[in-house]
Amino acid sequence: MRNRAGTVSDRVPVARLPEYLINPCKDSKDTDIKGSVESSTGAASQRNSPGTIARVLDTALRTSPDSPAIEAASGIWSYAELNERADRAAGALWSLGVRPGDRVAACLPNDLDIVAAFHGVARIGAIWVGIGEALSESEQAGLHETCEPAILLAGARCRINVPGRVDISRWTELLDRADPAPNIPLDPHSPAAIAFTSGTSGRPKAVVHSHHNLLLPGAALVESRGWGPELRKGDSFPLTILNLMVLSTLLTAQAGGCAVIMDRRDVDGVAEWISTRRVTVWNGAPAQVFDLARRPQLNLGSLQEVWSGGGDAGESLFADFAAAHGVTPRATYGLTEAPAVVSIDPVGEFRHARASGQLLPQFDVAAYDDAGQRLPAGELGELCLAPTESGPYAGQWRPLLGHWENGRITPPEPGPIPTGDIGTVDADGWLTVLDRKKLVIIRGGANIYPLEVERVLAADPSVAAVALCPVPDERLGQRVAALIQTTDGTPDFDALDALCRRELAGYKVPEIWCAVPELPLNAMGKVERTKLPELLARHRTTPATRNPEPRR
Repeated sequence: MRNRAGTVSDRVPVARLPEYLINPCKDSKDTDIKGSVESSTGAASQRNSPGTIARVLDTALRTSPDSPAIEAASGIWSYAELNERADRAAGALWSLGVRPGDRVAACLPNDLDIVAAFHGVARIGAIWVGIGEALSESEQAGLHETCEPAILLAGARCRINVPGRVDISRWTELLDRADPAPNIPLDPHSPAAIAFTSGTSGRPKAVVHSHHNLLLPGAALVESRGWGPELRKGDSFPLTILNLMVLSTLLTAQAGGCAVIMDRRDVDGVAEWISTRRVTVWNGAPAQVFDLARRPQLNLGSLQEVWSGGGDAGESLFADFAAAHGVTPRATYGLTEAPAVVSIDPVGEFRHARASGQLLPQFDVAAYDDAGQRLPAGELGELCLAPTESGPYAGQWRPLLGHWENGRITPPEPGPIPTGDIGTVDADGWLTVLDRKKLVIIRGGANIYPLEVERVLAADPSVAAVALCPVPDERLGQRVAALIQTTDGTPDFDALDALCRRELAGYKVPEIWCAVPELPLNAMGKVERTKLPELLARHRTTPATRNPEPRR
């Protein structure tokens, strides 16, 4: 029986809701962080209370303690070894004065240490904060200032010197002599980690998630995709991005598999990791998928699934990758606020062109109009998230706890969570994103969504990457500029213009064309839109426009 549009309890096969997500505890509503952790003292202890990160290793520890849990540049840890290292990390943090509700930031590379620290933070009821190594000093300082962590675990690429900084050499010493931390009672719905929105069009927001919500994506994916101990999931995105922790060590622990933590993002490095570590599922940015698709000689034979996230890949890229390596990539749509994956193509090769997969069973997603009214299935509007109301995951997804502001959590507004994305969800749960709501270009009163135009241009094999940028115009308000990164040589702008005219309404065709050596990307492979005007000004060779009159 079909539910109302946008729910998928009967579309994605789900065996059951994992027992460790069945919540025996009351939901804490206290937005004071220390209070929300300490208010759960009447609940079961961390070792027998399901639904917390502190318990996520328990099944594997009971059934296969010597199986590999983490493989990284500096070695392999079994589940027993990861558990022991996580306990040491918890003890070391406790010795530094970290207590429940304190924030612990980490600016560390993709390796074993960051995984142990993440689990250790969870075991003492502290709140994890990742700070990217690739960020500038001012960007790192801004995230640190927002969350005011008690401790900053700092690797070689941490650019800020702040109170509470613990360099990796001292951290190693503390781990060697750490006493065990006390057993901390935890509520599954208490805060576990802070994630930052991508900040591609503004200052990143600090999103606070509970233990339960960080475990829910892995539970749904493991159940719906049939994964087990054979799973070897490879990730090359930085683990300082919270969604990657969710989709690596938490997800693989829920399957009893192994998280393969890559320290390379270049095409040769990624291919080497996949082939030598026998990766079965790999998650990459469109640019990485593009590079691998053009190297059919690489050995990627262990791959059973490839996910493309962090940006729009384009249909031709999926076909090229399948032709080169025999696996059709799976499109995904994810959100920091979810966290992680909201929709994904089903296992296999079938997918809907230009869609970003089907909704996972914990979500009810629909388009809403500007008045906040839910639209019928298939209509275009702002996508909003709510918990599904039926099936084994009914009511299981809880909206983010809120945003970290001024030392406290500011709860979200009641009701569905707006994504800021314009798109559709059809009656079968297929989600399609047209573009970011804030990125709309308004030319002569007509709305132009950059992603729609970028998808058309990306279909040309000479285009390696493309991004649209608005240019202020006294008469029309804004004109459309296209920044093109090519696979080889100089772009044929006449051919690209003709392609757009065949596929798009005239007013959507770019008027300003610019060749660039590369587009600015953040750590997730998303185009940093705020940097496009400067890039356009630096590489634009002519101010002439091709279509000076309004086109409607």
